[in-house]
This record gives sequence, C-alpha cells and structure tokens, in this order.
Amino acid sequence: MKQTIVIRVSMNNHKCRSKALKISVGISGVDSAALKGDDKNQIEVTGDGIDVVELTKLIRKNVGPAELISVGEKKEEKKEEKKEEVLVQPLVYYPYSGGMYQIAEYREPGCSIM
Repeated sequence: MKQTIVIRVSMNNHKCRSKALKISVGISGVDSAALKGDDKNQIEVTGDGIDVVELTKLIRKNVGPAELISVGEKKEEKKEEKKEEVLVQPLVYYPYSGGMYQIAEYREPGCSIM
C-alpha cells in the first residue's frame, strides 16, 4: 500500500529545501519526494512503509520546525494510453559515380539557399 505524506517545514532558502529533500529521500521506503505549496514550504513524500515519526524528527533536527499535515493512501490516476502515429518519410535514392546507390533522407523543400 503506497502512502502519501505531506510535511510543512519552515524553509527560508534553496539550501534548506535541498537539505530537506535529501533527508526525506534517504529514509527507507521512500519512492519520491517533491516540494508543494505556494511558498514551496511543504514536502510531499510518496512511498511504502515509511516511518512518519522518524522522518519528521530528522527534518526538525536538521532543517527547522516541521509540522505533519497529512498521511494517507496514494490515489492512483487512470491514464488513457494513446498510440502515437509514426510518420514514415519516403527515402530518395540517387545514383553516384561507381554504379552504387546512395540513400538520402527526404526533406521538404523549404529553403532555396541550399
């Protein structure tokens, strides 16, 4: 069962944010960690079997005051798979001296300089 944890941390600068992300990714069971919120002051951690208390203590000790916002199951989003069409461009064969054929990619005429 994957779970999602959101922790609010008072982070003043980029160094504190990167430090908090490194700490949260270092805990066993964490799959991903991301910054959330308008001020980028929340960390969203996703994983399986994460010790929330240990994570919060480490962030408080190394970064600053941390507050646990929510713990819950990760919601799976259903994505529709679309098949992408692959356009195949025809190849142009032209002879050169020696009797062999050389292959060149087809390019649409767009530039009159070349």
